[in-house]
Amino acid sequence: MDQFATRRNIIAGIFILAALALVVRLFYIQVIDSSYKLSAENNSKRIEILYPARGLVYDRNGELLVYNMPAYDLMIAPYELKQFDSTELCNILGIDIAKLRAGIARSFDPKYRREPFIKQLSPETYANLQERMFKFPGFYVRTRTLREYSKKSAAHLLGYVGEVDEKMIAANPGYVMGDYIGISGLEGYYENVLKGTKGQEVLLVDVHGRVKGPYQDGRFNKDAIVGKDIVCTIDSKLQEYGETLMKNYKGSIVAIEPSTGEVLTLVSAPAYDPSLLVGRARSMNYTKLERDTLLKPLFNRALMANYPPGSTFKPIQALIGLEEGVINVNSSFSCAAGFYARGVSVGCHIHSSPLNLLHGIENSCNAYFCNVYKRILENPKYANTEKAYEAWRNYVMSFGIGKRLNADFTNELRGFIAPASYFDRYYGENHWNALTTISLAIGQGEILVTPLQMANWTAAIANRGYYIIPHVVRQIEGIDTIEHRFYEKNRIGIDTANFGLVIQGMELAVNGGPGRTAGIAQLPNIIVCGKTGTAQNPQGKDHSVFIAFAPKENPKIAVSVYVEHGEWGASYAAPIASLMIEKYLTDSISPGRKWVEARILNGNLLYSK
Repeated sequence: MDQFATRRNIIAGIFILAALALVVRLFYIQVIDSSYKLSAENNSKRIEILYPARGLVYDRNGELLVYNMPAYDLMIAPYELKQFDSTELCNILGIDIAKLRAGIARSFDPKYRREPFIKQLSPETYANLQERMFKFPGFYVRTRTLREYSKKSAAHLLGYVGEVDEKMIAANPGYVMGDYIGISGLEGYYENVLKGTKGQEVLLVDVHGRVKGPYQDGRFNKDAIVGKDIVCTIDSKLQEYGETLMKNYKGSIVAIEPSTGEVLTLVSAPAYDPSLLVGRARSMNYTKLERDTLLKPLFNRALMANYPPGSTFKPIQALIGLEEGVINVNSSFSCAAGFYARGVSVGCHIHSSPLNLLHGIENSCNAYFCNVYKRILENPKYANTEKAYEAWRNYVMSFGIGKRLNADFTNELRGFIAPASYFDRYYGENHWNALTTISLAIGQGEILVTPLQMANWTAAIANRGYYIIPHVVRQIEGIDTIEHRFYEKNRIGIDTANFGLVIQGMELAVNGGPGRTAGIAQLPNIIVCGKTGTAQNPQGKDHSVFIAFAPKENPKIAVSVYVEHGEWGASYAAPIASLMIEKYLTDSISPGRKWVEARILNGNLLYSK
């Protein structure tokens, strides 16, 4: 009896061990070994990601700027691969066998499975391959879209789209390898609006990997949702004209509609054709542009260049002096070819003397504004120079200087306006004064601004005391309003009457008497108010700078122009700005000013230093 019980126990144990081994094996295959699991799934279905087309981009007048064109990526479904003629496939694709083998090996790694084997096939290669696709089981074509541009302009403003890398995926968890993302400009800032939503198509496949139809009648399919269209603020004709004027120069043009803050033009020169950063040649073209360290075409000077403003800063200086009560419209100062005090000297050009406020702006007198700055920092209502300086600095920053404007741009820099602690560090507390920092009086020294900031403070002067944050989008499909901050008025905190006086001075700078510094910017039947600047450049020739707005009443455009190595403000920046204003307001250049246009178009400072 005991003998039979022992045998039964042994037999039962064998069965239990066998069952346990089977369970362990099934668990390993189905749960632990994902490759078996994937293989089993792929024997019956294939999940195809459907990529949405990005939203279209129009200019303020409804002209299409950015649209989409189909592109074709060759994909590999690794578990559907069967024997095929590798030589024939390599000949069609124009690749060698080593690249084919590497692509197949890479496709088995789950991390790279959704990446194309060959990206963006040419139309000819795609057509040739499509006819013979049945010969290559496990290979299939995925349709994508690529950006196309109706014009060869506005590359810096529009930005570009590129494929994500691991760093981008870490910052944007919703993306996977093979996805595209807006990297710069409008494409980058409005990525969430433009990109749309991915969909999927689940297909039923047979044991040979052939598609038999939708899996479970399309129950798990999801349509891709196309990105939203955008109407941007720029005037594409004005943008093209600005880039034409700047084709032989390094610098920028920024034009803003003062009443709305809408950016009409954003030119960074040298520019590049935006189509260079699309398609299979993108990486090669990007490398070429990046390696051009002399012209730096990828560098967005309008947003990222930090320059001294030079004499274009003087209207702000005048406004602060008026608001602080240290000068009035009749305040006069003498100029003996410069400002001289206790061993400090700031040179100036020859002009009549003494000058009052309006003629100080008209003649761009350095001595006048050195005296204004000195009075502000020596104002007895402040306990010491440091407190007076901080009050002055707060006024300056209220114009949007020394901080990001919070515009809808990527890579916008803040510029620089030194705090009092900066001078404490260098000279010691209570060991500096107005004369120590006198360069700031004329927009030099410890101050740097971006061209965008210059156009913005020009708009603030045109508005007589406020600005609206500059922005490049005015309408988004399906959304009633753009971001609220692009409607808000940012007040300067200076009396409107003071702006009126400074605007009179800027009008005289263009339309005044023999001492005017910007007569080249005068336009027929349009009152232009402007201010020239010659910004010192320790590395070479000075920079030519000009700010202006027009018309004087109900201004429609405020513009800043910066031409590197252009020396005097009236030499290049002022004529360029006047041409931009005239083109925008009248849609033409008057016959009497064609010579101005010709001189700019025929000039060339690209390689000046």
